[in-house]
Amino acid sequence: MAQNFNRFQDTSPANFHNAIQTKACTIEADWQADHIESNSMRLKDMNWMDVERYLERDTRIILITGSTEQHAHLSLLTDVLIPERIADAVAKRENVLVAPPLNFGYSRYFLEFPGTISLSKTTFEYVILEIVESLFHQGFRKFLVLNGHGGNHVPERLKDFQYEGIIQVTWYNWWESTTATAFADRHGLRIDHANWGENFPFNRVTEAPSIIKEAVNTDLIDQGHSIKAAIGDGSFGGAYQVDDEIMYMLFDEVVDEATNLIQALQDKA
Repeated sequence: MAQNFNRFQDTSPANFHNAIQTKACTIEADWQADHIESNSMRLKDMNWMDVERYLERDTRIILITGSTEQHAHLSLLTDVLIPERIADAVAKRENVLVAPPLNFGYSRYFLEFPGTISLSKTTFEYVILEIVESLFHQGFRKFLVLNGHGGNHVPERLKDFQYEGIIQVTWYNWWESTTATAFADRHGLRIDHANWGENFPFNRVTEAPSIIKEAVNTDLIDQGHSIKAAIGDGSFGGAYQVDDEIMYMLFDEVVDEATNLIQALQDKA
């Protein structure tokens, strides 16, 4: 990370920002060509007849759950943008439909930060259940939920549907996955809220600090302190940013794992 910022240490703030954005845009353009561009599998790019034809050959669909909440210097929609990009990459490989993302989750603990919008846990669960029930009614039976937010959990009723053999559901928290944690370990890093592990070029809205932040003491929150006072800018600590090439290595490995999960759903009777 230090090399990234030292390259521009003698430039003005405006030139610094432009240089960072130029590099990010170049990497992003290359990544788009490799991972997403070409035939979209998003529902927003189809009509109902397209979906009806799809159901003649496949009953799988990818759901995206996330949140609109503070992520320090990153986009407020970080928890949506990351699983959305993972979904697009998986869909390109497997020709599986992708439903529109659910942009809101349970984030009440961050309501002190402007821009955070939260559902209650009950409302979130009802919304997920009604989305699945709607799609089930049309013929979908196999659901991969790409979740980007730690406050979102599998509704118990959804588990019941699976236990009863009505549907098949795989819930994937990408940052907690075996792949993501192993990747972080290999690089001597730890993925935490709003640190390097969520800092991709596609959800970056400003340059991040070049320091390594000390891990926040969440015990202060339990002791009644303001959450803003306890965590400061919103990051839970660690490096704010690492080299973009490392981030896309992480991304590719996560996509490989998510692809295996959607393939496993196809293989199940």
